[in-house]
Amino acid sequence: MPSFSLDPKLAADTIALTRWKLCRVLLMNDSNFPWLVLVPERTGLRDFHDLAPADLGEATAEIVRASRALELAFKPHKLNVAALGNVVRQLHIHVVARFTNDPAWPRPIWGVVPAKPYGEPELAAIAARLKAVLG
Repeated sequence: MPSFSLDPKLAADTIALTRWKLCRVLLMNDSNFPWLVLVPERTGLRDFHDLAPADLGEATAEIVRASRALELAFKPHKLNVAALGNVVRQLHIHVVARFTNDPAWPRPIWGVVPAKPYGEPELAAIAARLKAVLG
């Protein structure tokens, strides 16, 4: 069985925060939006329905867990959850905290404004804040 590897684009665009039972939990390096990416550590997955039946429940639980963590850390007006895969084919789930004053509101976040990478102090602070609620 081939070992799991993270898509190079995901690796380049995110910061690893932790690992859960099924997923790697990553922070998207875009300070415009508090944004987690969950990547199931299974090879060959492209779409949500590709998960094994035993992993579907865990994936859903981890999406809920990530959503609750973002709620605790940021008190967003809305949470968006999506698994698109149009650019990166490897199955990954976006969990994004949205605010009525964010630069894309009320539209989807993709392509509205350029990504704004975190500066080092800001990245350290948000990573610590998220790690405290991610468990």
